[in-house]
Amino acid sequence: MFDENSSAFLYYSETVKMGCGPSIPKKYTIGGKGRKRRSIIQEVAVFVPTVRIPVASDIVHPLRGVVSKDLVDRLSSLRAHVVELAEEIYYADVSAVSELQHALEEYLPVVLGLTTKESRLESSVQFRWKTLDDDQECFLASAWYEVLSVVHMMAMLALFEANLTLIPKNGQVGGERKVSEDAKKDVVDSLLRASGCLDYSVHRILVQIPAQVKKSFPSYLQEGMLEAISIQALAQCVEIQLGLASECEKATLSVKRRLACEQVSYFSQAHYCLSGCDTSDSYGKKLLLFLKWKCMEAKAVAYYYHGLVLDKGGEPANHISAVCCLSAADDLLSESKRACLSFCLANPVTRVPPPWGVMKNMHKKIPDVAYKKFQVYGHLFEKDKNSSLQSIPDLPEFALSLRPEGYELPSTDSIWENVNGQPQIQILKEHLVDDEDEVDTK
Repeated sequence: MFDENSSAFLYYSETVKMGCGPSIPKKYTIGGKGRKRRSIIQEVAVFVPTVRIPVASDIVHPLRGVVSKDLVDRLSSLRAHVVELAEEIYYADVSAVSELQHALEEYLPVVLGLTTKESRLESSVQFRWKTLDDDQECFLASAWYEVLSVVHMMAMLALFEANLTLIPKNGQVGGERKVSEDAKKDVVDSLLRASGCLDYSVHRILVQIPAQVKKSFPSYLQEGMLEAISIQALAQCVEIQLGLASECEKATLSVKRRLACEQVSYFSQAHYCLSGCDTSDSYGKKLLLFLKWKCMEAKAVAYYYHGLVLDKGGEPANHISAVCCLSAADDLLSESKRACLSFCLANPVTRVPPPWGVMKNMHKKIPDVAYKKFQVYGHLFEKDKNSSLQSIPDLPEFALSLRPEGYELPSTDSIWENVNGQPQIQILKEHLVDDEDEVDTK
C-alpha cells in the first residue's frame, strides 16, 4: 500500500521558540560512519508518540572550577555514552533498548546532583535534546529539564520495547502477530513502567520547573500530553489483557465486557487530556488520531460484549437492547477501520497493522452476530416501532483496575557529597593542571 522509499518523517517546525528550533538534518550518524538516515515505515502495535535523544552538550566549561574534575569527567562520559547508544535506537532490538535504559539509569543519579539547592548549579549547563524523527532541537539551561528529558526517554523506550516485542521478527510485513503469553505479560510490565515514569514526571518533576522555562518546552512535554500518553499506556495494558481473556475459555462474558468498558474509559480519558494541549504539530495530530481509532475500536468491542450479556435476559426488551448494541458495534467497527487508515496515513506514515488481540476475530464476529441476532429478533422491532427500548443503551461504568507503576527518582550519587557550587582553589588548580597537559600535547 505504501512506497518503501517514501519518507515517513517529513515534519519540521516552522516556528522558533525560546531555546527550541529546528536544526538542519543533512546526515544521520550511525556509529560514526555518517550514513544517511533511511526512511522507515514502521508498524504500530504500541504507539510511541516521539523518541527524543540527547545531543552532545558542553558540560566541562560551565562546571570547570566549580566541581571536581572527576565529577565533571564522570558526568560527561555517562552522558556521552547515552548519546552514542541513542543514535542507533531505531535500528535496535530489545537487548539494545535495555542497554540504553541501563545507561540512562546510571546517568540519572549523577545529573540529579545539579538540581540540589546545595550545588547551586541548576541552570549552569545548557542541555540539548532533539527528536530522532526530524532532528528538531530544544536546548535549555536547566538541570530539571535534563532530568525530565531522561525520565521521558525512559518511558518512551519502555513503549518502544513493548512495540518491538509485539511486532513479529523477520516475519512477513502485515502478517499475523504470533506472540507468546509470557511475552504479552512482559509488554504489560513495560507499559505500566512507562505509565509510571510519565505520571511521576507530571506530578513530581514538572512542578520543580519554573513556568517561564516550561513556556519554552516543545509540545510533546506539555503536562496534558504527558498525562495522555501515561493513560494511553494503561489503555493498551487493558487491550493486552482483553486479548488474553478472549483466548481463555474460562473467562466469562461479564469479565470480557468489563475489560472492554475499562479500555473505553482509559482511551477516552487520554483523549480528554489533550483537550487543552497544542496538538497542531505532527506528533500531536498523530496521537489524536491514534486515540480516536483505538477508542472507536474499544467501543465496538464493548458494545459487542454488552449486547451478548443483555441477550442472556429472557424478556423481549433484553433482546431489543442486545440487537441495538450489536448494531452499534458493527457501525463503530466500520468507523474504526476508517480511523485506522487516517492514523496510518498521517505523518509520520505507519503501516496498516493486521488485526491482533481481541480484534483478530472481531472483524468477522461483530457483523456476523449482529446480522444473525437481527434475523432472530427483528420482529420485535416491528411490533413497537416507537419504543424507547430501540435506542442504544449506555455502556456500564466500572471502577478502573489499573494504576501507573510506582516510580521514584534515585538518590543523588555520592560523588556530589560536599559540593557547594562555589569556586574552590584546589579544584581550580586541578583544571589548570589539566589545561597545561592539553597544551603540552599540542
